[in-house]
Amino acid sequence: MDGALDVRDLRYFRAVAEERNFTRAAERLGIAQPPLSRAVRQLERRLGARLLDRSTRQVTPTAAGLVLLEEAVRVLDAVSAAAHRTRRAARATPAVVVTAKPGVATDLLRRMTRAYAAQPDAGRVEILVSGYGEQGGMVRDGRADVALLGTGEDDHGLDLEPLTTEPRVAALPAGHALAARSVLSCRDLAGLPFPHCPVLPPHADDYWWGRDAREEAAAQPGPVVRDSSQLLEAVALGQAVALVPASLAERNRRDDIAYRPVRDAGPYTLAIAWPSGSRSPVIARFVRTAIEVASHHEPPSHAAGPPPRVVDPPPGVAGPPVRLAEASARQG
Repeated sequence: MDGALDVRDLRYFRAVAEERNFTRAAERLGIAQPPLSRAVRQLERRLGARLLDRSTRQVTPTAAGLVLLEEAVRVLDAVSAAAHRTRRAARATPAVVVTAKPGVATDLLRRMTRAYAAQPDAGRVEILVSGYGEQGGMVRDGRADVALLGTGEDDHGLDLEPLTTEPRVAALPAGHALAARSVLSCRDLAGLPFPHCPVLPPHADDYWWGRDAREEAAAQPGPVVRDSSQLLEAVALGQAVALVPASLAERNRRDDIAYRPVRDAGPYTLAIAWPSGSRSPVIARFVRTAIEVASHHEPPSHAAGPPPRVVDPPPGVAGPPVRLAEASARQG
């Protein structure tokens, strides 16, 4: 039996496995549902494995399907990255593409790009504004060269260097009983509803709900949010409480939200991320510039973290990059 796969097979299967629904997957792919269903069944026959458990309401990947999904994401990202990076390399003037979500270290990013552009023969800097949870994927599939990532975001397949660290504070509805206190602990927040962001990795909930500080700091899942604006609205309406970076609180002062320090909440680390093992001199130059600029940047406060695990840096970058989760201190 011929088990060969092509890119179309993987794209189709990935869409169905991620959407858990053939209709939504077909809409995402821009095709009709019947040919998509036939293509997935043909793929199962070709591989000799059932990839999906089907019901009238949704489809769920089997154990074999989960393996194929993981491999499909990796292969499709690599194919996309090859195309994007080849096109950028063919330009007369090399450009570095940076992605970040709105409102994240805007001043720091502005100073990074200016410092880089001021260097001789540095080329252009292109900024891509992205949504929550999109930055890592945009680097992996080649749409961006580097990204600014915060603690809890998906950093697999990337190398990182921490840039800034700051405390997190509790965001509370203005009339909440805890708002009467001057300082809180994660235990004070136990049992309260916290927002859930489905586009972030599952382990991110432990960090954003305060479980990184104390096991007993349990939380109730609250409303689904997809960006900081939705999160703050959920808090203001009394639907949830949240742990947020101090800089976000400073940028979003409002009468219907009270911010309070949390003594044992681990800090928030902002890092620059690039493709693991990259040997691009353009990326190395921008990363080096970003690290230098960030060394003179003063976020709301600094907190020391544990010694990070070292991975190989790109050529020309002073100092080892680290995994982002290991760069954030976990204080309890």
